[in-house]
Amino acid sequence: MIGRLISDNRRQSVAARGLLRSHKWWLLRRLCQVSVLGLFMLGPLAGIWIARGNFGASRIGGVVTLADPYILLQGLFGGTSPAIPVVTGAIIVALGYLLAGGRAYCGWVCPVNVVTDAAFWLREKTGLTRDRKLDRRTRLAVLVGTLLASAVTGTVAWEFVNPVSLLQRAFITGIGLGWTVILAVFLLDLFVSRRAWCSHLCPVGAFYGVIGRASILRISAARRDACTDCGACFNICPEPHVIVPALKGKGSPLILSGDCQNCGNCIDSCPVDVFHMSGRLGGGRMPATATQGQQG
Repeated sequence: MIGRLISDNRRQSVAARGLLRSHKWWLLRRLCQVSVLGLFMLGPLAGIWIARGNFGASRIGGVVTLADPYILLQGLFGGTSPAIPVVTGAIIVALGYLLAGGRAYCGWVCPVNVVTDAAFWLREKTGLTRDRKLDRRTRLAVLVGTLLASAVTGTVAWEFVNPVSLLQRAFITGIGLGWTVILAVFLLDLFVSRRAWCSHLCPVGAFYGVIGRASILRISAARRDACTDCGACFNICPEPHVIVPALKGKGSPLILSGDCQNCGNCIDSCPVDVFHMSGRLGGGRMPATATQGQQG
């Protein structure tokens, strides 16, 4: 039964390294996503108010205000004058993603990622090959469009259709619109194009991709000489174009593109341990302990 559930792109890794090591980063991401969503749900559903608000703006423990810098930017375009705690909260979040990688939000926090990953897994299992080509730059156009819409309407325009916000409201209220939008995203990824929403259309991913260009935490193809060209990393990566310079180039082994989600899928799926978590400061080198383990 478990064998049928395993992604085809992880099978070689499972055979070589075992089930747990081949799903380590996947499990950590799911735990993080469920935990973050759970914190927001505890208040409305159980009266335990650790986090008040939503993914756009929240008050943590009644002490710290956090705000999505993309929401703040839309508000500024809409003509609002944000309060100092909101500005401070947006700066805290932006600095966090400058460290962890901007699109780490997409892979580690956004609950819609679970939906799109499920659609990708189902495409793989059912053999669906239809893949209408979409331009990744479309999400940048959508990003600019949301800012212009905010300027014209004087609102935070994206929040009216944001699947993340609608999903949270749907969990709390059971209102059908949120589930309808989530279903639409799932069907889009399943039947129209591989990773259509996250990789081609979502303006949130586009925004954090800009921040992510300067991030410190990076995935490194430190053992690229050991690559067997099995293709597992390219097939499972939400943004496979980010791997090429690090894996096949002659320069830095670090994946430096802002499009990278730091999701760890490439680490999980590689049967010969080409990839590992690293950072700019380390130059992408394999940690000494890991190197010794490989030699042993």
